[in-house]
Amino acid sequence: QVQLVESGGGSVQTGGSLRLSCEVSAYTTSGYSMGWFRQGPGTEREGVVVISTEGDTCYGDSVKGRFTISKDNAKNVLYLQMNNLSPDDTAMYFCAAPTACLPIKSFGRTYWGQGTQVTVSS
Repeated sequence: QVQLVESGGGSVQTGGSLRLSCEVSAYTTSGYSMGWFRQGPGTEREGVVVISTEGDTCYGDSVKGRFTISKDNAKNVLYLQMNNLSPDDTAMYFCAAPTACLPIKSFGRTYWGQGTQVTVSS
């Protein structure tokens, strides 16, 4: 059974940083394009960033230059380094696979984690 388990969320002040992790089981980070999505209060889920099997990335406009996605295929872990956070980044963050770029999207068959909450205060 495929499982994606996020961790690393928390509460920070504006300008702070967090690093999210997504541990993947019964699935391989090397075999599929993986991504991070988020859903803020009263908003629709939006794509944040996707990384392909070859390591190519595509970022949402709102996080370019501040967020960095990476993965450790040996450990089957996906990461999201988030810097210079603002209150607009407050959301539940979800790990997902498989995903796609251009535009960032999921599929009907995409697996999702349970999410980790990120709260940024001003």
